[in-house]
Amino acid sequence: MSGGGQPERAAAVGWDRREFVRAALAAPLGAALLAGCTAAPGTALDAGLDATDEQLLDEIERAAWHYFADNCHPLTGLAKDRCGADGPDSRVVASMAATGFALTAACIAERRGWIERAELLERIERTLAWVEAELVHHRGFWFHFVDHGTGARVWRCEVSTIDTALFLFGAITAGVHCDSPRIRGLVDRLVDRVDWTWLRRADGTVGHGWRPETGPLAHGWEEFSEASGLYLLAIGARRHALDPSSWRAWRRPVTSYREHRFIGDRVPLFTHQYSQAWFDLRGRLDDGIDWFENSRTATLAHRDFCLQLRSEHPHFAPDRWGFTASDSAKGYVAWGGPPAFGPIDGTVVPCAAAGSLPFAPDECLAVLRRLRHEHGERIWRRYGFVDAFHPDHRWVAPDVIGIDVGISMLMAENLRSGAVWRWFMQDERVQRGLRLTGLGAASEPLRVTR
Repeated sequence: MSGGGQPERAAAVGWDRREFVRAALAAPLGAALLAGCTAAPGTALDAGLDATDEQLLDEIERAAWHYFADNCHPLTGLAKDRCGADGPDSRVVASMAATGFALTAACIAERRGWIERAELLERIERTLAWVEAELVHHRGFWFHFVDHGTGARVWRCEVSTIDTALFLFGAITAGVHCDSPRIRGLVDRLVDRVDWTWLRRADGTVGHGWRPETGPLAHGWEEFSEASGLYLLAIGARRHALDPSSWRAWRRPVTSYREHRFIGDRVPLFTHQYSQAWFDLRGRLDDGIDWFENSRTATLAHRDFCLQLRSEHPHFAPDRWGFTASDSAKGYVAWGGPPAFGPIDGTVVPCAAAGSLPFAPDECLAVLRRLRHEHGERIWRRYGFVDAFHPDHRWVAPDVIGIDVGISMLMAENLRSGAVWRWFMQDERVQRGLRLTGLGAASEPLRVTR
């Protein structure tokens, strides 16, 4: 799911988030990762946050809510893919993924007291009703990028399986939290009309998407990626569900780096974050794999990887590290490690740490504290942190990207309260998908320490 939002940026570098996934190398499934510390499903992590931590996370979440409040169209509810860091601008392109984050963000805003419940219900119902009645779909799937006022397809983009799933994660979250019969009915109809089998390929994996001009895209979600949640929802669907065997159809390559060993080969850090912004996988073993612990290990490996780059980029430090697919001085790029991939130039991307807050609270909070207090207004604007910046070259991204703002907000809330997990995990389709894939039962809850 690309957050590039402007094709000239992606074209200049040749990569966006989905194109990177296509290039990820296949590898045999390695030894399973064993379970780490877990917590009861839907509960907050016992991270021992102090008042200063709470204040910082509250600032991040409140600024993120400003983004969605400013940039969701008043008629359609569709959220802009990106805009300037200082406030709304004239761009009109929305993404379905950003709108899924926006639906969840509204629930958080109401929980935090930033909007009234009546406003929440009106906002959610208006968005879902417009999408159901007006937005063009193909067997339940929507185009990746659309005009946020009309819903018209832009840039000849694809009908996107992952962006559809991310929208539905937000819709399901809102349906549970709002507990309104009308909203639940809208959510059920939107989820039920998706034909998850349409783009299922011969090997059991799901394709990336479809274009009216050329048909199905050549590539699919064939190895570890941000699409794990897509599979879980599709398998748990009430209608047109995927066969549970699709969960085992995608490859699980193992990366070893120093003392770290985790599933995921040459994928940006966001791939370890997105599905688990909604799916609470703590303590749920998948043939011995604890996916929450896997994401924690991948986060710590990325931190160590950044520290090993200090000979080239001396500004990396234990409290200033992290990059994932983002804007850069040369355009939108997918980059990461270990192992290293992409045109790594020392750019720091705040949502890399923010999106991993539940996995490694101490390490990620240290980054966010330093960025907020040392770099100040240079990188902190109306919507919180800019998308990316370079500490040495003085380059600062002029924009923020909706999905990067969204993952920061959702993971901050999950660290503080577990609310997004708690809402989403109550849905019967979610529970069915977990059960049918063997992830239905969490292990004995343990105290999660920082």
